[in-house]
Amino acid sequence: MSELVFLEPNKLDAVPFTTSKVIAEAAGMNHRRVKDAIRKHQEDFESFGLLGAYETESSGGRPEEIIKLNEEQAAFLMTLLKNPPVVVVFKKELVRQFYAMRAELFQRKIQRAELKPVRRELTDVIQEVDDGKWAYKQYTDLAYKSAIGKTAVRLRKERNAPKKAKAVDYMTANEITAVSKRQSQIAVLLEMGLDYQAIKRIVADSAQKDTLPSADDT
Repeated sequence: MSELVFLEPNKLDAVPFTTSKVIAEAAGMNHRRVKDAIRKHQEDFESFGLLGAYETESSGGRPEEIIKLNEEQAAFLMTLLKNPPVVVVFKKELVRQFYAMRAELFQRKIQRAELKPVRRELTDVIQEVDDGKWAYKQYTDLAYKSAIGKTAVRLRKERNAPKKAKAVDYMTANEITAVSKRQSQIAVLLEMGLDYQAIKRIVADSAQKDTLPSADDT
């Protein structure tokens, strides 16, 4: 089944949601009927938070209202729907995707907390061994690019984050883990007295090994 749960923006503190349109299509229902059910019980829905709504262009060219629903609102809507087999399958998948999204956000918070001391260690080491004006940016870019294939600046741009936003707030748990591992490696290499070019070669080799298929993949 296609994606049912979203983050917008895809940020650490964003609230997972689905939409009336997604629910209607996945459950094989008329979108207007789904929205009518929401409006009929609007007060009950809003006991779980304000209903968000936006308009998008429909196939007929007219604006179509779409209602955003958080996890509790979506769960309440499920109680209003009948249970033919296709709806049961949809309900199960919707629950699974909300749970998976919450688990991902929880892991992001854990990895973000674990990244902080690693980043501080890298900053301290850079200050001790390299007083260049752009040293911190240079090593940070190296960590990001070798770990996830893009700098923090590019990541923010691709994910529509503000220029001054913390890139880590827009990264997946796996991306945060990869960057943390690389920053820790760079800090150790700096403490060993290696210069930037030597570190870059070692890090590039490590990145290549990280992407090589394992024996189980071949």
